[in-house]
Amino acid sequence: MRRTLPSFAALTLACLLTACGGDSGTAASASTTVTPAAPTPTASTPAAIAPSADTASATPTGGSTPAKPATPRPKPPTRPALTCAQLADAQLGSAAAPYNGYPDHIPLTAGVWNGEDGATVELQKPCATGDLDGDGAADAVGTVRLRAGGTGQFWTVVVWRNSGGEPAYQALLDLGDRTPVTSVSVSGQRATVVWLTRSDGRSMAELDIRRTSVYRLSGTTLVEVGHTDAPYTP
Repeated sequence: MRRTLPSFAALTLACLLTACGGDSGTAASASTTVTPAAPTPTASTPAAIAPSADTASATPTGGSTPAKPATPRPKPPTRPALTCAQLADAQLGSAAAPYNGYPDHIPLTAGVWNGEDGATVELQKPCATGDLDGDGAADAVGTVRLRAGGTGQFWTVVVWRNSGGEPAYQALLDLGDRTPVTSVSVSGQRATVVWLTRSDGRSMAELDIRRTSVYRLSGTTLVEVGHTDAPYTP
């Protein structure tokens, strides 16, 4: 009996049925999931820019609005300080605070006033300037001496307030007969006057006390705050 070679079609079918050339069934059933990679930034895509320290500090936090700086208040006009030289032509006394009984003020001229009654008023050297009424402008404290004939010499402490840089009479304090003032100073709205006086029982010519008196201004009056005494020998 002669053998017959199988046809090419039969061989092909047999190969497919027996997974010829590899495990095609496994390959056919296996599936691979591929995750796409993240896109790489390119030069054309701008990266996020973090705020700088200066930008962060300039931005208010909490939604609040920065407070506006306070507007400075205008300063009051400055008045020139009085000088003792200005007192030489100032007025002394007033109807509210008369000097030595005169009903009206008396005008000093070059530091002197001569009355029709023969009295002479002279501005003395002890003088000082400083703020006495608390308005920030320097006032003046001076001394005058009245001679009314005879041996009497009546000393008075006088205050002139600063009125636009000019002396305006304000108050006075009589110290008495033959009680010369040796010095005047102003500090802390107080006037300090050093003057000579006498103990009780002494004659008018016997000065044996150096008194230091401190005064404050109260309207048209000088009020003594206190005083200290020290022995004095001519």
